[in-house]
Amino acid sequence: QVQVVESGGKLVLPGGSLRLSCAASGGTFSRYQMGWFRQGEGKEREFVASISWSGASTHYANSVKGRFTISRDAAAENTVYLQMNSLQPEDTAVYYCAADPWGGAQPRAVTTYDYWGQGTQVTVSS
Repeated sequence: QVQVVESGGKLVLPGGSLRLSCAASGGTFSRYQMGWFRQGEGKEREFVASISWSGASTHYANSVKGRFTISRDAAAENTVYLQMNSLQPEDTAVYYCAADPWGGAQPRAVTTYDYWGQGTQVTVSS
């Protein structure tokens, strides 16, 4: 059974940095497109970043471009990271990792992804 588990969320000061991890099991994740999404309180789930199975192609939401970086662990093919720098209060949300086995053409769409983690809370506050 495919499982996706996020970790690394916590309370951080504005301007701080945080790295989220996503570990997957039960599938050939080295061939999966992976994505990060977030959902703030009272808001819809929104796209943050995605990475192709090879790592050659990445996409970012405009709101995080230049601050966040998505990457795949070359050694651990089932692990994806989201490095978040210059965090701001508006980045506060539950962050979800998602896996797409089919290489969908719309990496920014929630519906592209078949498997989701339970989420990890990121709170940016002084």
